[in-house]
Amino acid sequence: MIPVTPRVWLDEDEIEETFIRASGPGGQNVNKVSSAVQLRFDVRGSKTLADHVKERLSRLAGRRLTKDGVLVLVAQRYRTQEQNRADALARLVELVREAAIVPITRRPTRPTLGSKIRRLEGKAKRAGVKSLRRDRPGAPDE
Repeated sequence: MIPVTPRVWLDEDEIEETFIRASGPGGQNVNKVSSAVQLRFDVRGSKTLADHVKERLSRLAGRRLTKDGVLVLVAQRYRTQEQNRADALARLVELVREAAIVPITRRPTRPTLGSKIRRLEGKAKRAGVKSLRRDRPGAPDE
């Protein structure tokens, strides 16, 4: 079991890793070694995640989620397979951690009486300044 939060865990059996060749520079080694990791996690079929976490994780995953509900993460940032495995797993844990946080629903509020009065006083002051600029006798025409 992989801890995500104190209440959320991921089962290691639900995570599938395949190793592929990484793209980009690397010399002769890049054509021989499969150092990139493709991590697959079945979000819809997961038994360890609650339904509300699965729903938010599906939304957060975006294009990385297949039509079957499988989250696919590709890690090829590092040159070694072990570092890429750790990177992919860390990214999965971070996504699930973010999905486990219940968003706070916004309750609409009304402005207080004091804030209304301050706003109107500011408007009146500004209007007074502008009124002093208008139609002054003897002012040069523009």
